[in-house]
Amino acid sequence: MILSIIAYLSIGLFVGISVFKAYKFAKMPFHGRMDLYPVPKEKGFEHGGSYYEETAWWTKPHEVSHMREIAEMLKEILFIKKLFENQRPFWWISYALHLGIYFLMAWTILLVVGGLFEVNGISVTASTSSILGLLVYYVTALTGYFGLALATLGSGLLFLRRAFDNTLKKYTTPQEYFNLLLIFAALFTGIFTWGNDLSFGYAREVTANLVTFTPFSANGLLTLHIFLVGIMLIYIPISKMSHYVGKYFTFHKVLWDNNPNLKGSGVEQEIKKASSFRPSTSWSAPHINPPAAPEK
Repeated sequence: MILSIIAYLSIGLFVGISVFKAYKFAKMPFHGRMDLYPVPKEKGFEHGGSYYEETAWWTKPHEVSHMREIAEMLKEILFIKKLFENQRPFWWISYALHLGIYFLMAWTILLVVGGLFEVNGISVTASTSSILGLLVYYVTALTGYFGLALATLGSGLLFLRRAFDNTLKKYTTPQEYFNLLLIFAALFTGIFTWGNDLSFGYAREVTANLVTFTPFSANGLLTLHIFLVGIMLIYIPISKMSHYVGKYFTFHKVLWDNNPNLKGSGVEQEIKKASSFRPSTSWSAPHINPPAAPEK
């Protein structure tokens, strides 16, 4: 029962903290815009120009395409486009980790679907007569193999690259080593936990028990794996690995937010609101806080 509680608690905290961080990002004060061109949402300026280059631009409609913006954003989120363009050797191992995580997300969803199928009498095996059951069986196997292999390989190689690359290790903090080791440990124990069953039938059974709130027995390896995955799910949204929450706001509200600041516009209202904002933190730098006046 304790393993079920760990699983429910870690999933609930992962989702809850992620949503809370998204809320905090959305409520942050008006930022210092970068306006890096080309801005994908602008129509007709794919060459790198801007709506503001037009003569008397303030008299013309500012046409935007949010679908173009989302498409460009997905290139970065799904394929890490900028790393591919600027650090190709580093991209291969970084993308192995990210692609492995995407596969594992799909694998987890398929385990839930397969578990529900089994509970409702639909067999998920290689010999089933159900087309849906057969499809779930094979796609689960493929996403599981690729996900575990790529994510484990990627996290391990990223750790080694940061540890032995003379440039990277200067900028790598102990927390970043810990992040990679935690992911690697959770994945590595997963390989040994589920690796003996190439059909992932045992994983599907455990998932079905979790979904139906049914207690289940576990050996030491499964217990360790669930414990590590639980820690990882709780830790990710409170660490720098929570960039999956902030990426949308980074692109949409910082890099590509070039809405004109016209009189009476929403942008003007945001600027007025931001100008009244007073930070709650203080500076410790001596040039910010001048020395106190000498006592008389």
